[in-house]
Amino acid sequence: MAANIDECLRKAASRECHLRSLRSLLAKSRSPSRPIASNDPFSAHSPMWFHDLCISFLLLYIAATYFHRPPSPLACVAWPMYWILQGCILTGVWVIAHECGHHAFSDYKWVDDTVGLILHSAFLVPYFSWKYSHRRHHSNTGSLDRDEVFVPKTKSRVAWHSKYLNNPPGRALTLGGTLLLGWPLYLAFNVSGRPYDRFACHYDPFGPIYSDRERLQIFISDLGILAATFVLYSVAVSQGLAFLICIYGVPLLIVNGFLVTVTFLQHTHPALPHYDSSEWEWLKGALATMDRDYGILNKVFHNITDTHVAHHLFSNMPHYHAMEATRAMKPILGEFYQFDDTPVYKAIWREAKECLYVDPDGGAPEKGVFWYRNKF
Repeated sequence: MAANIDECLRKAASRECHLRSLRSLLAKSRSPSRPIASNDPFSAHSPMWFHDLCISFLLLYIAATYFHRPPSPLACVAWPMYWILQGCILTGVWVIAHECGHHAFSDYKWVDDTVGLILHSAFLVPYFSWKYSHRRHHSNTGSLDRDEVFVPKTKSRVAWHSKYLNNPPGRALTLGGTLLLGWPLYLAFNVSGRPYDRFACHYDPFGPIYSDRERLQIFISDLGILAATFVLYSVAVSQGLAFLICIYGVPLLIVNGFLVTVTFLQHTHPALPHYDSSEWEWLKGALATMDRDYGILNKVFHNITDTHVAHHLFSNMPHYHAMEATRAMKPILGEFYQFDDTPVYKAIWREAKECLYVDPDGGAPEKGVFWYRNKF
């Protein structure tokens, strides 16, 4: 199946007429939209975000009320269960916060930004900072020159130690570190992000990621992080650091791990091309994304996992229309629609093994099309 997809995309990259035809079909299709505006700014999303937050607070109450008692065999089982359940539910909350940044949460931008700022700050994510860099990711997906995250390197730019890690122990070490620390390292140090001519950081209002008109909102994002940090500090002082780590720290690590896993697998696959500036255009990049199957977690994560192609084509579309849109667009996209049902644990290992750098298609850089490779 992967070979067939690879062949289809190789043909697609070299046949501009197919993409023109696809553009025409997409232009004629109706972009799925949110329901007609109502007087309640939360009406469309209320069941989803309220449901998630209720479950999260219920889990928090149970753990805080009962699990802190002297250790017992039951507590040794209960805490891991809490961490996993809370991590999964909070990943769904993270997806709702992500929709706020796309103005897909409500019909009111101020509501989206307020809810997004509160939720993202609770995850120690600078809301406006990530909103703007993520918007540029959507505008430049698949571009080797301008995409913002998971930008693959060409073979000549791969770090010298990569070939020594291209083995099972090295791969396990790399994956473990990426899942554990990849997200905060990206926010703080732009690890795996687009190269800039100077230090880039999502917390720096004067960094190269942002324009002058965006800098005030980056300050506001930083204030949100400071407020969240103060709350966490107060909890640690009153309840103890161990309590904070168990209640908040471990679930946050799980959320961050899911976030890295989901985004990595959405944009990394042997059948997904990348383009240099001579060949890239928005539609090609938007179609160079992969839908995956996470089983029951598809629903828990509000289908961000198995409808990502639709999300890149219609990024301001609420998630509750994404399945409908995906079903409608499959006949239009045909061979250009990408889906891989490989189990996630197998897929992330395979992609970490096979997608180490990109090389020009057929060894010809002038084509402007690049494919993942792993041979040193």
